[in-house]
Amino acid sequence: MNGPLEWIAALGTMLAAGFIAADLGRRATGWGFVLFCAVSAIWIVSGLTTGATPIAAMNAVLLPINAWGVWSYLLSSRNRRVMERMAPVQERIEREVEAEVEAERDTTAR
Repeated sequence: MNGPLEWIAALGTMLAAGFIAADLGRRATGWGFVLFCAVSAIWIVSGLTTGATPIAAMNAVLLPINAWGVWSYLLSSRNRRVMERMAPVQERIEREVEAEVEAERDTTAR
């Protein structure tokens, strides 16, 4: 469990987690889930070929969960429509919250 396949899977897993944690929007999160699907498949192959059955089993469970994430964030036309309608409101709210946070910083700095 220390070959190039495992290193690719480990690095891909960290990159996918970073995409999702960075909260860069639905598209980036969706691509994070795509990457999670790819590395789950790699972990399954690695686990089965090296006798690391727990790794293979865990990723066999994670693969459909990650595929659901791909569906939810990239493929679902319903979710895409909802997010398209929410985007202008979200931008306004984010500006308002940023102004509030800045005002709070100014108040506490005095």
